[in-house]
Amino acid sequence: MAIIGFGLVQWPWLLRSLSGGSGAERKRLLERLDLPERALPALGSWKADAALLHHIVDVVERDRPRIAVELGAGATTLVTARALQMHGGGQLVSFDQHGDFVGKTRAWLAEYGLDADMRGVAIARGRTEWPGYWYVLDDVPDRIDLLTIDGPPWTIHPLVRGGADSLFDRIGPGGTVLLDDAARPGERVIAARWAKKWPAFDFRLDKGGTKGTLIGTRRR
Repeated sequence: MAIIGFGLVQWPWLLRSLSGGSGAERKRLLERLDLPERALPALGSWKADAALLHHIVDVVERDRPRIAVELGAGATTLVTARALQMHGGGQLVSFDQHGDFVGKTRAWLAEYGLDADMRGVAIARGRTEWPGYWYVLDDVPDRIDLLTIDGPPWTIHPLVRGGADSLFDRIGPGGTVLLDDAARPGERVIAARWAKKWPAFDFRLDKGGTKGTLIGTRRR
């Protein structure tokens, strides 16, 4: 019953988030990445917010990560792969629970001369201390410089993305965590718990865009 109530609280947020960012921000993003208009679909609803995508480019430009990991494939995959190609040539490892979507995303990247280590993985209960399902992750890089969290979907459980902290020990000093949809009630609870559990990270909520982005940085 609590989960149902939580979901009802989030519906007004979902209605406000359908745009996924202004057309101007999407255009600016494409210009930053030197990609054609057709490269990114209209953003919004279940897709990544333009603000999150700009944050990804900001981090890659500034920090030149060698290893980027993302949970949940899609627009973030194309943007991260392109940013890495332009700024230092790091590797992207992408996990998603939908095997067919992984294949389609791989083909989408190839259309623009991009590549990533795309992995379709199962999700299962009891993988972390957080409720709901979590990815069955094998062969995760020992060190992660950029971790982008855009999955699993909140429809599994409002706190499902809290399980991403099972990878925080792999994030080295100066490494960055980006959590999409951070304005949602569930993600706000996650952020508060992470801040208490992981004092070596500095977390801040960027309220820009339509969905909000939680930015965590491991202190050097």
